Amino acid sequence: MSPRVRAVIGFKRFNDPQLVTTGRGVVKEMKDNPNFPNPPEELKALESAVEELSAALAAQVQGGTAATAHKKNKRDAVIDLLVKLAHYVQDNCGQNPAALLSSGFQLATNNRAKSPVGKAAILSIDPGKSTELVMKLNPIDNARIFKVEFAAVGPNNTPGDWKDAGLFTNSRSITVGNLVPGTTYVFRAQAVGTTGSGDWSDPVARMAT
Repeated sequence: MSPRVRAVIGFKRFNDPQLVTTGRGVVKEMKDNPNFPNPPEELKALESAVEELSAALAAQVQGGTAATAHKKNKRDAVIDLLVKLAHYVQDNCGQNPAALLSSGFQLATNNRAKSPVGKAAILSIDPGKSTELVMKLNPIDNARIFKVEFAAVGPNNTPGDWKDAGLFTNSRSITVGNLVPGTTYVFRAQAVGTTGSGDWSDPVARMAT
């Protein structure tokens, strides 16, 4: 009998930024996902809860016991919703690993041998639709999702701050949108698996059209 397809649910081990990134990725991937045409109400609740946690993290910078307690409550709410949605996904994916991964959740593995996740490499970046660029990465065997970041190149060819482009499951076709035509951007990617995250790829520059 084939092992049961399961989602990773150990969200309590995630740090706060990882929780925000994971939550946003699940919301993005599960919206209008044909593998899960009727998602539960928890998906809409997660979208709000993640942004509330993000706001609480920003407020916590000011310090104070109340701000820390508020952030913890928002963190616990996101974890609870992610666990519920992970169970929904694994119960409704038809035991199909690809369907589970399409939800933005990671696939749990029964393999106890912890093989490190390899370093991502950007093979190409080609124009897509207007304001979009399509990236192609090298395949990595034990990667479950790919994290992509980008930064606009300013004066003197100096990149700005890195911005999150999202989480992706298909390394061969990653579309980054809402770019400004005529602006040059640098991109980097990171493979994430059940055993951790690989090194960031070397950055690659491309002008948006």
